[in-house]
Amino acid sequence: MSCECHDHCTIESRGRDSVTHPAWRRALWIALVLNLAMFVVELAAGLQADSVSLLADAVDFAGDAANYGLSLAVLGMAVVWRSRAALVKGLSMTAYGLFVIGKAAWVLHSGTVPEPLTMGVVGAIALVVNTGVAVLLYTFRTGDANMRSVWLCSRNDALSNLAVMLAALGVFGTGSAWPDLVVAGVMATLALSAGVTVVREARRELAAVPA
Repeated sequence: MSCECHDHCTIESRGRDSVTHPAWRRALWIALVLNLAMFVVELAAGLQADSVSLLADAVDFAGDAANYGLSLAVLGMAVVWRSRAALVKGLSMTAYGLFVIGKAAWVLHSGTVPEPLTMGVVGAIALVVNTGVAVLLYTFRTGDANMRSVWLCSRNDALSNLAVMLAALGVFGTGSAWPDLVVAGVMATLALSAGVTVVREARRELAAVPA
């Protein structure tokens, strides 16, 4: 029996037309604008506070904004192009994880201690934004690899913001950069894990496309 599609319907219920559904396009545009705004905010705050986790999160916001733009660019295209877009996004998520690891190593070597108040306040703002985006995209979490990559990005971002806030408390309580570095390591692990998942699914979809 067919399903009249409302917001609670799954992507499978919408069928192939889900990738061009107005709600999906609208959700991507909202996510794109919010992520660009938060990139600017966190970049400035991370530089001011000398926080690796905030700078890492700022880079993640920039990457997500680019990913949402890429998703908008391939809306309505054949599945092979959507899967290729997902592959690019998966690789960018993996590169982001490697960047965070390298940045954390540099800060550990330099001995810089971040400013916790800025970390906590900006982390809380970012959490509100990313939670809203995650809720907005939740309906589309079971679509193709391209859709799934967008959902994974928003989910990981919300978790990262919670971790940044915990790091701010840790830095405040200990006067050490270690909480910030530990959170940066967790963020890197999340990015690497999600990146590998998306790359694997995208490659599986591409392999299934007739030559």
